[in-house]
Amino acid sequence: MRIGGKDVEVVTAGSREAPMVILNTVRGEGTPVYKRIRWLTDVDFTFVSIGGLDWNRDMSPWASPPIYPKEEPFAGGADDYLRTLTDTIIPTIVQDNGLQPEYMMISGYSMAGLFAVYSAYRTDKFSRVVSASGSLWFPGFMDFVCENEMRGRPDSIYLSLGDKEAKTRNQLLCRVQENTERLAGLYSGRGIPTRFEMNPGNHFTEPGERMAKGIAYALGAEH
Repeated sequence: MRIGGKDVEVVTAGSREAPMVILNTVRGEGTPVYKRIRWLTDVDFTFVSIGGLDWNRDMSPWASPPIYPKEEPFAGGADDYLRTLTDTIIPTIVQDNGLQPEYMMISGYSMAGLFAVYSAYRTDKFSRVVSASGSLWFPGFMDFVCENEMRGRPDSIYLSLGDKEAKTRNQLLCRVQENTERLAGLYSGRGIPTRFEMNPGNHFTEPGERMAKGIAYALGAEH
C-alpha cells in the first residue's frame, strides 16, 4: 500500500497490543527479514516495512557531499521523512488496524541504521533502536551526538558492524568501527541497555541476517 508517498507493507500480530517494529528498507527486503525474525524469536510483533525511499535524501540528517565521485550527494531530508513517518504513516497503520502497540521499535541497515539512531534525537516515539551496520561514519554525526540529547531514554539500543567494514582507504568509511564503538560506550555509560555486536564480513555480508538478529535481540531485551 502507499502511505505518505512511500511503499508500506504491514504484517499484523495476533494481539493489537503487540510491539510494532518499523524497518526502513532499500527495496523489498522486508519479507525475508520478517521470516528470519520469526525463526529467531517467538515474541509476537507487528511488522512494518517501508520502501520507496529516496535513500540519500530520506535517511541523511543533513546535506553532505557524496562518498565517491559520480554518486548522488546526501540531501539531508531525514527530518522531513521522520515527520511523514510519525505524523502520517504510523497513525494510518495504527488506525486502520486498530492497534495499540506496547512500544515501537525503529530499525534499519546502513543509512537506515544511521536514521534509526538519529531519530532518537528527534522524537521519543521509539522505545527501542536497532542499527545494523549503520552508516555512523556520516560527516558530523559524532559531533551532533555529543552536542545533543535524545528526546527520550530508549529501553534498549542495538548496534552491529561487520569486522571488515572499517578496513578501507576511504577516509570517511574507515571511521565506522571507531564511531560505533564510541556510541555503544556512550549509551551504555548513560545507563541505556546497549548491545554492540561484531559480525564476520564486510558491509554487504548477510545484511538480512544481521538486521533480523538485531531486531530479534531488541524484541527480547529487558526493559
